[in-house]
Amino acid sequence: MTTAQLVLSLVLATMVFSVALELRVADFLGVARTPRAVVAGLVPQFLLLPLATWGLTMVLDLPPNTEAAMILVASCPGGALSNVITHLGRGNTALSVSISAVASLLALVLTPLNFTWMVSANPATAGWLRQLSIDASDIWISLLALLAVPMLLGMAFAHRFPVATARIRRPLARASVAALLLFIVAGLVRDRHLLTAALLPQLGLVIGHNALGLALGWLGATAFGVGVRDRRAITIEGGMQNSGLALGIIAVQFNADLGMVIIASLWGMWHIVSGLTLATIWRKQDVRSGV
Repeated sequence: MTTAQLVLSLVLATMVFSVALELRVADFLGVARTPRAVVAGLVPQFLLLPLATWGLTMVLDLPPNTEAAMILVASCPGGALSNVITHLGRGNTALSVSISAVASLLALVLTPLNFTWMVSANPATAGWLRQLSIDASDIWISLLALLAVPMLLGMAFAHRFPVATARIRRPLARASVAALLLFIVAGLVRDRHLLTAALLPQLGLVIGHNALGLALGWLGATAFGVGVRDRRAITIEGGMQNSGLALGIIAVQFNADLGMVIIASLWGMWHIVSGLTLATIWRKQDVRSGV
């Protein structure tokens, strides 16, 4: 492991640690109150979107690093902003928080599991990994360590030192995200001559991929028969992936591969646009309905 990869591994671990500091027992108690709705929110995240994405990569003739990035983003849990967007769209914010909390724990196993078997089962991405001399099983083990250890340490620290946790969690989260962005921006500057040609087609791909996630969230919620406010929360959870986590994994495991960075970065920007657009539409619907 190079010095840069070691530093990036520590940055990613710090990001996950800071996420764990935000988790509360009350977030998990919500699962007991609305188990059906929570399951409805987890199915699109960890089953429907990853499988649909894998199916698309098997059909579409895309560069293997682009396909790998799509699978990785789809394998990540919901993004941190999903709770805010749900609130703005007058969805069930408490449900969104509960889904996010459970998804953060499930992601310790399901994110590396989904990603590794799907890239291995796709001939194009499997061949690309072999060219890079990367073993998919090694990715699974390293991701499990990078995600599980800091997550468990963060939860233990928050339980043991609540006062210190309240003091450090936001500065720690901001510092780790800033450090990751610094590495990513440095890589983009290094390969800036390749950006113009790649950006527009990739943006169209991300918009379609994100729309698929939102649609699967809505369909999953509808299939489970949940109410309108719950359906809004689940739709947002289905279409707002943790692209920051994906970028961290790309930086550590794939040496900030440009094609993968572009996909994850565009996801991080576009899902905010699509989420805010949906939230605005829902609020206007409520106003017209007198809700």
